[in-house]
Amino acid sequence: MVEIRSTGGATSETSYYSALENLLNAVGKTLKPRVIANGQIKNQGAGHPDFGLYTHVQCRGGEPIQGQGANPERGVVEVKGLTDETWKTAATDQVSRYWNRYGLVLVTNYRDFLLVGRDASGQATRLESFTLANTDAAFWQACSAPRQAAEDKAEAFVEYLRRALHHLAPLSRPADLAWLLASYARDALRRVESASLPALYDANYDGRLMTTEMAG
Repeated sequence: MVEIRSTGGATSETSYYSALENLLNAVGKTLKPRVIANGQIKNQGAGHPDFGLYTHVQCRGGEPIQGQGANPERGVVEVKGLTDETWKTAATDQVSRYWNRYGLVLVTNYRDFLLVGRDASGQATRLESFTLANTDAAFWQACSAPRQAAEDKAEAFVEYLRRALHHLAPLSRPADLAWLLASYARDALRRVESASLPALYDANYDGRLMTTEMAG
């Protein structure tokens, strides 16, 4: 992305599609079945999402599977520019249409990711999110020091993307559930390890955990 931006001719959204597509496909290769990001999928009555997330099972044999080949099993991705706020994009009619059609939308501005899915009653809800940088300026600053950025965020970010691409997968095997629980456990451990120990406790002497600090 840094090289593309340095040309001076990049747009804030579409110029970086290839970088995001490569990232999603790299993460998708680590899943079973493999998840494949396909850019600019055809209109199926809700518009054109920027990416559709297909499983390898859907792509076997080189021909779409009758009745489901065009419908991405793992949802779609909507991308905006780095100055757009992801939470605002998630509330738009565009994302609502995608959600109604596909059931899951990963909304991103490259620096912030938000998964829009269903709650227990089947209603639209905001699920997990992940922030690489709070502003576009902070994002490009992090990109100027990629080794440090990778050390700070890469492991947790990849775990988040794996869960997002796996979200609509049926948990049909004990191993699938075990992997998902382990992923959340690793994420929780990272949060605890990165927190300041005094911040984990309130000023009282009863040793109660400050849940607001943990959630943050």
